[in-house]
Amino acid sequence: MNPRRKKRLLFASALVGGVAAVGSLLVFALNSNLDLFFTPTEVVEGRKDGGMKPEVGQRIRIGGMVVMGSVERDPNSLKIAFQVADTGPAVTVLYDGMLPDLFREGQGIVAQGTLVEPHVLEASEVLAKHDENYMPPEVAEAMGEGHQKMGYSEEQMKGGGY
Repeated sequence: MNPRRKKRLLFASALVGGVAAVGSLLVFALNSNLDLFFTPTEVVEGRKDGGMKPEVGQRIRIGGMVVMGSVERDPNSLKIAFQVADTGPAVTVLYDGMLPDLFREGQGIVAQGTLVEPHVLEASEVLAKHDENYMPPEVAEAMGEGHQKMGYSEEQMKGGGY
């Protein structure tokens, strides 16, 4: 092999190796920042399609309705605990901070945080719907007819008065 071919082969090998290294780092970075969306039923029972269940310590987003009568506030701090449910079992959400103005029982919310126990999410962020017609698409799809099963009226499902 002449020196010119050898030089080209080394350059091509280094280029392929560099692209592979950058690609690996990119995939690793994206996976570590990925927050998957789950409904409360999927957190407890796993997904229907593949049985995938979030693991304790995993960062996830969870969406559903705040269960009526489940909100417990600490009178000495901003800590709050409440349950979120869709059509099945509920998941407890722990949050320390200011809640959105639209947060209330029977309200559709999305909480983002870390699963600290199989049915307990320690939230770093809680989002409530922003007007009477909005519900996050994932929550609306997951809830389906579950609102009626949970005892919510047509008015409440449309975001009307409570």
